Amino acid sequence: MLSILQAAGWPIIPLVLCSIVALALIIERFLSLRADRVAPGKLLDEVMTVTRGSLPPVDTINKLAENSVMGQLLAQGLRAVAAEPRIAEPALRRAFETAGRDAVHQLERNLNALGTIASAAPLLGLLGTVIGMIEIFGASGATAGTPGGNPAELAHGISVALYNTAFGLIVAIPALMFYRHFRARVDAYTLSLEQAAEAMVPHLLRLGAGGRR
Repeated sequence: MLSILQAAGWPIIPLVLCSIVALALIIERFLSLRADRVAPGKLLDEVMTVTRGSLPPVDTINKLAENSVMGQLLAQGLRAVAAEPRIAEPALRRAFETAGRDAVHQLERNLNALGTIASAAPLLGLLGTVIGMIEIFGASGATAGTPGGNPAELAHGISVALYNTAFGLIVAIPALMFYRHFRARVDAYTLSLEQAAEAMVPHLLRLGAGGRR
């Protein structure tokens, strides 16, 4: 590996850094976008069962918010009703929408960075290719009187060009694949959060109406 990096020259250093950052982002997103940390399957049913008769205490709502991203969303709706028992439907929906935007922002964290690496890596590889070509033509021009030029300098320029092109693609292709994968996950989770909010709105309105009687 060290010999490859030496043959690729200094242009490969940004690509190595991009590969390290991309790997760290992929691991972080895999851990953060697990279903049990975003939208546990039975959480909505459990919340609706617990709140069927009355609002839970503040401690329970706080624990719900710490459960998952969906828990944060549902807890925001419960807090809105607890703060204003006579809350109207538009106000309750606005509370869910605000919490939903925060949740989606949390789910999308670091995705733009991963997408940027996927887009920039081929360009960095192309930059290395251009630098290698410049070295090739420079070696040919500097030794114009020598047939074939300096073989060592020509070989180094070719190595810089080819290694950077290959490494740029090696970094970009997995980064793009994981970016698309995580984007699809976020879209699916966003739909689940929207459906959970839609189910909670009439439930909480009935709960508030029961508290007013």
